[in-house]
Amino acid sequence: MFPTMFFTVVLAFVAVVILFKAVRMVPQGYEWTVERFGRYTNTLTPGLHFLIPIVYGVGRKVNMMEQVLDVPSQEVITKDNAAVRVDGVVFFQVLDAAKAAYEVANLEVAMIALVQTNIRTVIGSMDLDESLSQREVINAQLLSVVDHATNPWGVKVNRIEIRDIQPPRDLLDAMARQMKAEREKRAQILEAEGSRQSEILRADGEKQATVLEAEGRREAAFRDAEARERLAEAEAKATQVVSAAIAEGDVQAINYFVAQKYVEAFKELASSPNQKLVLMPMEASGVIGSIAGVAELAKQALASQTNAPAGKRPPPIGG
Repeated sequence: MFPTMFFTVVLAFVAVVILFKAVRMVPQGYEWTVERFGRYTNTLTPGLHFLIPIVYGVGRKVNMMEQVLDVPSQEVITKDNAAVRVDGVVFFQVLDAAKAAYEVANLEVAMIALVQTNIRTVIGSMDLDESLSQREVINAQLLSVVDHATNPWGVKVNRIEIRDIQPPRDLLDAMARQMKAEREKRAQILEAEGSRQSEILRADGEKQATVLEAEGRREAAFRDAEARERLAEAEAKATQVVSAAIAEGDVQAINYFVAQKYVEAFKELASSPNQKLVLMPMEASGVIGSIAGVAELAKQALASQTNAPAGKRPPPIGG
């Protein structure tokens, strides 16, 4: 009785183990390789599969999703002998599970070594300034080389990103001083340009003011000349009228003319601000005689206007 029960339990356990070995469920995002007595035969895709126990077995479980591989930091010498520390990340995806499982012993270690070697090659061919400013170029060159090298492993490298490039501390201090000097230089240049532009504008303004002032003086001189011309014309007209009157035998006209000039000269002499006392050795009868001549001239003109016919009366004096 007991041996029979034990045998039954053993058979049940063996059946469970065989069933577990025979039924395989591959999760999404993975592929499993199948080996027959240790030799690769085929690949199981996601889903439910049945295998013959003992004869067939699962070899490698390969992740088919895109993965991120961290590249450790390493020291790299640039073309101009500057030591920098560089690290990065690699985004890759396995496309062929069999190649990734059997063409390389350790896929991640191999990829890290490959990326580090090519980082030293690419950055070593650049100057420090180029390596700091041309990361896109470095990433593109690394991607091209590494993707071509990992193609036999059934791997597709999608992106390689240089995460950080750290120059030495003393070099960073020198770069900071250089950047400060460049900024001060640009500030001085801008200040000089501003001063230059200000001087140009100031000189232009002074030039415009001088031109306007000269034009104003020119206009004033033109106006003064025009006024003097009109005054000369008036004087000439007055002289002509007086000369005509004298030619007709009217001596009082010259008395009027002389008296007018005499009074004007006396007015200017009396209104001079620099003269406090004026001594004039003149005869008062000269002035009185001139004024009397003016009065006599006015009477004669009024009498001639009164006795003349209505249609032939001369125009009034001053009209």
